[in-house]
Amino acid sequence: MRERAAIFRVAIWSLLSFFCLSSPAVSAGTADRLVRDTTPLDVVDAAMTRQLLLLDITVVGNRLVAVGEQGVILISDDQGSSWRQARVPSSVLLTAVQFVDGQVGWAVGHDGVALQTVDGGESWQFKLDGNQINQTRIHDLNSTIQQWDENRDNGDLTLEDLEYALEDAQIAQEDGASVPLLDLWFTDRNTGYLVGAYGTFLQTRDGGKNWQSADHLLPNPDRLHLNAIYAARNGDLYLAGEAGSLFKRDAVDYAHEGSGSWYQLDTGYEGSFFALQEGEEGLNLMGLRGHLFRSGDGEHWAQVALPTSSSINAGLSDAQGGLILIGQGGLLLQQQNTHFESLKVPMRTSFSSGVRVGQQLILVGEAGITRVQLSNNPQGGRS
Repeated sequence: MRERAAIFRVAIWSLLSFFCLSSPAVSAGTADRLVRDTTPLDVVDAAMTRQLLLLDITVVGNRLVAVGEQGVILISDDQGSSWRQARVPSSVLLTAVQFVDGQVGWAVGHDGVALQTVDGGESWQFKLDGNQINQTRIHDLNSTIQQWDENRDNGDLTLEDLEYALEDAQIAQEDGASVPLLDLWFTDRNTGYLVGAYGTFLQTRDGGKNWQSADHLLPNPDRLHLNAIYAARNGDLYLAGEAGSLFKRDAVDYAHEGSGSWYQLDTGYEGSFFALQEGEEGLNLMGLRGHLFRSGDGEHWAQVALPTSSSINAGLSDAQGGLILIGQGGLLLQQQNTHFESLKVPMRTSFSSGVRVGQQLILVGEAGITRVQLSNNPQGGRS
């Protein structure tokens, strides 16, 4: 397992080097991405937005907030027609963003960075970094090992698993702040979860003042990457990741975390999963090479045939509750009753996330921001 984790670190650092491109919207600053500040721009022109790698976008009331390379956070208050830059205290690649309400939001990214805003996204503050994550994991694993009791119900967790995890955490600490966070979910201003590479799973009960490592609560001894966290309408919580990994916790009790609460689901697929999205026909699980699985009960999964082999990075609902799929190579598919059809896009660059604003899709990806008008798209309405 330790050799495998070392290989993962090399792979992630290679990806980080690829993604961390130079951006005209970022000041020179110091060499440390964790502390380098950005110089906000009141106006980010269209040409500049097309040069940015953006990985996530969300809707906050009438505002759009997008995050991406070198700590860039963009804000639009006119449905994506114009953008400006927020003040951000670091320059690491940001991978995901979520708002709890109109004022409080979170963004996460590489080097274990978690940022919080309390003014609707105008300015952001540090709440966590990879060095703190490593220290937290070591502390929590040591405490769990010291309190280990063979006579109680530990689920599938073994003392050997904990000792291996501790050794790996100590090795990771020597590597420094190299923990990529990939997704997050907050149920309110106090309670939230972060997931990432090497099985990283963190939780807070006090709005980010303190964090607890929850890696060892998952049946994930190989520390497979966790790419997405998703809360279903009925309160079930899902974690999806590499090698077909899919974990579930039923009717989430946010006030209690016990070993054995999480269990693994089998979809029959061994490739990576990147996102989940609930729709009118059930819960959708999407991932590598055009694989889409659907479940009506959240337990049993059936593959849905798609006219693509491109990887699916995200999904969202159309105005009628149907599914829109977003992915690599300009992939944009919309559900048409029992099948999916391609929507026309102005470019074939990869998309990582998107939101629907009326009859318009605002997509983000390797070419920054792309707008697609559903009402003008020949295939933009459901049949």
